[in-house]
Amino acid sequence: MKREVEISVYGAEQLCPSCVNLPSSKETYEWLQAAIQRKYPDQPFKITYVDIHNPPEDEEKRIFASKVIEEDLFYPVVLIEDQLVGEGNPRLKTIYAEMEKHGYIAE
Repeated sequence: MKREVEISVYGAEQLCPSCVNLPSSKETYEWLQAAIQRKYPDQPFKITYVDIHNPPEDEEKRIFASKVIEEDLFYPVVLIEDQLVGEGNPRLKTIYAEMEKHGYIAE
């Protein structure tokens, strides 16, 4: 593995209108964190939850949070190193494939 990747999960307290019956963005964030830790134990990564209606001071995260709202993306939106890998109902298979492009090895 080259370096710790950053995973960003963008979402909101309120479910997106097209995402009825899906877990909330926060639940998806927690589920992803646990799933990735199990798949790649002892391989560090940084996962961050970003509330699209109250983004942090980080300029890049603020800009992307605005984009999620303006472009009506289905949230949660999952980015790995600024690469969009999931929207609405993210797939672990896609996320794992992107992690492995960054040198993570499944155990």
